[in-house]
Amino acid sequence: MPIDALIDSLPDLVVLVRRDGIILGHGGGHGLSSLKLNAESVGKRLDNVWPEAAADLVVRLSRRAIALRASTEARFQDSGRHYEARLIAQGPDRALCVIRQELAAAPEDALDITGERPRPQLDRRGFLRRFKESMSLATLCEKPAAIAVIHIDGVTDIAQSIDAKIAELLISTAILRLPAQSADLNSEQSPWFLGQLSDSLLALVLETSDRDAIDAGVSTICASLREPISVGDAVFQLTPYAGVAVLGQDATSPKMLLDHARAAAIEAQRRGAAEVCFFTDTLRLRSLARLDIARELREAIANRDIRLRYVGRHDLATGRLVTWVGYLRWIHPIRGEVRPVEFLRVAESTGLAADLSRAVLRCLQEDFMALAPQWDDDVRISFGALRHHILHDDFAGDIVSFLAEGSVPAERLELRIAEKTFAASDPGALKDLRRLGVQMVVDEVGRGSGSLDGLARAPMWGLQLDRAWVTALCVDPVALKVCRAGISMAKALGLTPIATGVDDQEQREQLLALGCRHGSGDIYQDAVPNIMKPYRAVVSEG
Repeated sequence: MPIDALIDSLPDLVVLVRRDGIILGHGGGHGLSSLKLNAESVGKRLDNVWPEAAADLVVRLSRRAIALRASTEARFQDSGRHYEARLIAQGPDRALCVIRQELAAAPEDALDITGERPRPQLDRRGFLRRFKESMSLATLCEKPAAIAVIHIDGVTDIAQSIDAKIAELLISTAILRLPAQSADLNSEQSPWFLGQLSDSLLALVLETSDRDAIDAGVSTICASLREPISVGDAVFQLTPYAGVAVLGQDATSPKMLLDHARAAAIEAQRRGAAEVCFFTDTLRLRSLARLDIARELREAIANRDIRLRYVGRHDLATGRLVTWVGYLRWIHPIRGEVRPVEFLRVAESTGLAADLSRAVLRCLQEDFMALAPQWDDDVRISFGALRHHILHDDFAGDIVSFLAEGSVPAERLELRIAEKTFAASDPGALKDLRRLGVQMVVDEVGRGSGSLDGLARAPMWGLQLDRAWVTALCVDPVALKVCRAGISMAKALGLTPIATGVDDQEQREQLLALGCRHGSGDIYQDAVPNIMKPYRAVVSEG
């Protein structure tokens, strides 16, 4: 779906306004009952299309945002409805204005923790000031308090790969639909308030030290943030990771408390955990351990110690092998096998992801040369390039150079691209690779965000369902619906549905009934040889 269509489908109104009040562009606004703009509004002054008070406020805020090179906010009323305007400087003479309708008016002077549910404080400085005052009050009155930092994975990717305005409006939509009432958070014992620290960081301040109440309340917030957001034919999935620090137990100063909550959120993200992570002293030691892993990872890439393990993908009806699917594997001489979830996060945060992907591509070449004689002539080898490599300008050139060496024929190479990465990739580069004969599969379907328009236009061969949905296919009605929808979507687009995580005959039969013919999993474990042994033998003999 085009960016303009995405913006127009969102409830918040986005207006690009010049410092003199001239409207340069706009989009969205389906959630507003007034303050409407149309195609003829572009080029006009705000006070010619809006009520004078609202137009004057937005112009003043835009000038302030431009002067301070920062965001500014204000609330106002029009036709009996409450609105919030946020202005972000977009250069020396213009600002981006996002206007959303407030669900309810909040008290103007609510600076400390109160028993009511205040509106989210989207201005970072304002929230931090309020947070410090609340912590000081809690310390003076000897009241319990805690802060939860929630990192929302996916927002930064959307901003960088699609559009910053889309990311801004998605996060505001997610915040505004947070549950208005919660028995855990809105009780008299644990009032709270929410703020936004950055594009992808939220903070929740609670007046309680009861870990069970904190865990239940923050989990409720995260569950709401995790719900998919539909925009036109695109569906966006935000993934929250929450960390908590408790005043008095983990820190005594607001700054240290916030830092510790951030560290706990980072740990939750590292684990890939949906549950709330509380700060502990061991997190400091883990931070030091990650520094060691970063150094060792750089050496492992240079020495090509990170290779691939392979899983067979089979025809579910006949059992015939069709593809060897490669997954990263690092056998550390001291640590043993290091899980990909651990070293991949380090690779991404240290800028090593693209180098790692290129290094493993060379391993793929060696594996194919050593093992292809054992396979049928039409069996492919599958490689899941890392996100930072796929989005790099040199990705297509790297694959072309790889194929030019002739070790792996293009028609026997499959490239797997995660759904979230596919949404941000360059369609032109993918078409060039497809013309060479490379087979491409969208992986992890159902985990992140997708676009029917993008899938219909891209030169893809297959859609591979996320393992979590396939393994729960026979016991979870929601998983069954997701798998059925994914398989139906693949067929409607002329693509091949693929399942991963086929662990028993019941799952296999259910997938065949749904129309999925290709899959991999424990059901074929006995048919998977130890390919590392013959590979080492070939290398040693050479």
